[in-house]
Amino acid sequence: MFEKSAVGAGFRAPTATTRGLVDPAAARGGFELVRLDPAHDLADLVERHWIVRWDLPPGAEFTQVVIPHPNANVVAETDGFAVHGIPGGLFSRTLRGAGAVLGTKLRPGALRVLVGGPGALRPGLVVPAAAALPGPRGPSASDVEDAGRRAVAAARAGDDEAAVAAVTPALRAAADGRRTPRSALALDRVARVLGAVVAGELGPDAGVADLAALVGTSPRSLQRLFADWVGVSPKWVLQRHRVHLAADLLAADPALPLADLAGAVGYYDQAHLGVDFARALGTTPAAYARRCADSLGRLARA
Repeated sequence: MFEKSAVGAGFRAPTATTRGLVDPAAARGGFELVRLDPAHDLADLVERHWIVRWDLPPGAEFTQVVIPHPNANVVAETDGFAVHGIPGGLFSRTLRGAGAVLGTKLRPGALRVLVGGPGALRPGLVVPAAAALPGPRGPSASDVEDAGRRAVAAARAGDDEAAVAAVTPALRAAADGRRTPRSALALDRVARVLGAVVAGELGPDAGVADLAALVGTSPRSLQRLFADWVGVSPKWVLQRHRVHLAADLLAADPALPLADLAGAVGYYDQAHLGVDFARALGTTPAAYARRCADSLGRLARA
C-alpha cells in the first residue's frame, strides 16, 4: 500500500456536526443518525461512516433535505449499493416504514482516487458499487454487492460495527489498488484547505487567495487542483460553507437578526447572504428561520 504523507493529517478528524441537514430539529423526530470512524488505513480517503435508522408509524413518512458538502458518499441501502458523487443541487430522501442505510462519506477528492478518472467528478454521478469498487486484486462484483446487503442487514439489526466491517474490505481493496504519490499530495492539499475553511482558520471573510496561500500556491493553481480532484471550485466551497454555517446558526436561534447573521458568516451585507442562501436552499433566510422556529416549538411540546 502507498504510504500517505502527513501534510494534511491534522485536518482529517471526522466531523460531528449536523451541518448540512435542513431543519435539524425536525430531523430529530424522523430518524436516528449514528457516526462511526473509518479504519485507520482508510482515514486519508474516508471521513466517516454514517448510519440512518428509522421506524415510522404505518402511513407516516418523513422527508429529509440535505445541503450537499463537497463530498461523495458510498451508500448501501435496500435498493442497492452505489457510489454517489456530489449532488448537483439539494438532496432529499423520503423515509417510510422501517429501515436503515449505511453510508461512507468520502473526503473531498477521494472519489477520483477510488473510481479513477475525471469522469468521477460529474455532478450527480451515481455508479453501482459493484462497477466502481472492484480492483484487479480486490473482491469480485458479486462480493461487493453481497457486502452491501450484509451492511444493510447489520445496520437494521443495530450492529453498527458489523455494518461498517461488511463494506470496509471493498473500500480497502479499491484504495490499495488506486492510491498514488500524486493523489496523496493532491488530497493532502485539498484537506489542508477544507480543514481551514471548516475551522474558520482565516476568519469569515477569507477569499480564494487566502486559501491558496495556505498551501503555497496561486489562486489559479488552487482552482485547477479543485477542478481536477474535487469537482467544485474553491469559491463554491467558501460560499457553501457560509450557507451551511448560516443555516446552522438559524436552526439554533431562529430569532437571530439577519444582518448580524450575515456579518457573522462573512458577508458584507444581508442581501448577498440572501442570494447565496436562496440559491443553495431554495428559500430565504427569513423563511428558513420561521420553519426552524416551528420545528423547535413542536419539539419542545412533544
